[in-house]
Amino acid sequence: MVARVLLVDDHAVVREGWQRIFERTDDIVVIAEAISGEAALGLYDACAPDVLILDFDLPGMTGLEATRRVIARDPDAQVLLSGASEDAALASRALQAGARGYVTKASTPDVLVQAVRTIAAGHQYISHDMAQRLALQAVPGQKTTIDSLSPREFEVFHLLAEGKSVSDIAGVLSLSQKTVANYQSSIRQKLEANTSAQMVWIALRRNMVGKHEG
Repeated sequence: MVARVLLVDDHAVVREGWQRIFERTDDIVVIAEAISGEAALGLYDACAPDVLILDFDLPGMTGLEATRRVIARDPDAQVLLSGASEDAALASRALQAGARGYVTKASTPDVLVQAVRTIAAGHQYISHDMAQRLALQAVPGQKTTIDSLSPREFEVFHLLAEGKSVSDIAGVLSLSQKTVANYQSSIRQKLEANTSAQMVWIALRRNMVGKHEG
């Protein structure tokens, strides 16, 4: 069986890297590429890939939001999220959103190939080191302030930390500005952050903020 992949990342060099890795295999092929979550939704419906690989830190609609929307349309979708951060909180949120796995962009080619093969076969994939972090995160008494955020609060927090305005986030998540403002207030209370700068600092400390280059 050949796993047909839809690859979504806003950096051409990253997409090319994935392509070169898969070209060395005989059972994985990239059938389409996209640079945004919005484009990914349309291509997913048109291509019906076996595995959808999404960058966690896509500009505009994030990988998390795109995952939720794809899963809402197709509960059997096999989604692999890829991010720069090794923070277990991001892997945990990926799984909560319905993704079948999470890998870091620092992973070796063998890990990336194994992740796609495992997910294409209908199984969940979490690397050994990330599984250990997730296990430690779940230990009673070890809950952090980030973990106290609801899935939607986490998504709003992530977008705020990337510098997006309330109106921008409302558009990305299809929410009203009032709803986003309420989430922002709740997030600040839970994180004990009085300013946006403090929220950004918290995200930077957890290596959660992606950098997008032109």
